[in-house]
Amino acid sequence: MARFSRGTKAWGISDRSGFRYRLRDLHEEWTGLMVSDEEFETKHPQIKPRKVRKEAQALYKPSPDTPEGLKVYVGVPTIESHLLERPRAIGKAGTVTVSTP
Repeated sequence: MARFSRGTKAWGISDRSGFRYRLRDLHEEWTGLMVSDEEFETKHPQIKPRKVRKEAQALYKPSPDTPEGLKVYVGVPTIESHLLERPRAIGKAGTVTVSTP
């Protein structure tokens, strides 16, 4: 097992300012730099990555399909038919019925 000296009289150089300090007065910052108490900066909370939420994969209680059919009107409407009647869509998922006037 390795043993290290206490370093009570050891000197170290600050990585930020280059000044000489006692080694016991230098602290390691979150960036990995050895700095003194005056130069020490804590990590800002906005630097932390956001927690990612998992996206839902399916509906919890989906409703069943409706029994109505889907009617789609295809064609260019004339001016009269456009004023008299609007095309309507009534539907059921999965089937398409096409009719012409």
